[in-house]
Amino acid sequence: MGPHRSINGPETATRNASTDCSISAVSSHFGIAMAANFDQFSGFGSDLGRVVITHSTYLEGLIPWLKALSNEASIQTITPAVISRVRGRSNGLQLRVSVPIRGGFKLMARRGTSAQEVFVVTTMDRDGLQKLVNLHRP
Repeated sequence: MGPHRSINGPETATRNASTDCSISAVSSHFGIAMAANFDQFSGFGSDLGRVVITHSTYLEGLIPWLKALSNEASIQTITPAVISRVRGRSNGLQLRVSVPIRGGFKLMARRGTSAQEVFVVTTMDRDGLQKLVNLHRP
């Protein structure tokens, strides 16, 4: 960051610089994309995965299911993505493994006439991941 300029003099600039430091520390903890297993004392050293929270809208019941899934050691990252309308109608919330992506799989969550993509970074194969998804069904 460059030097801070203030019309109140250099002592205000110093105070603003220290405030900026503390704000950035807070925003890294309370930012938009926050890890589900963050521990402020040990950091990200655990073997648990994380759920990336980036949207303001999710299919009802999806986030608790994904957080339960993220507790598995073989799951690194889970990122919910685009919500779209679909033609068919789904009873309740369904989550199934769709297509492979680099480093993992895309899952499709369905509820009613809505569908949401979910990207999972994992070392598991398709069948193992689907069994894990079914195991953690709420």
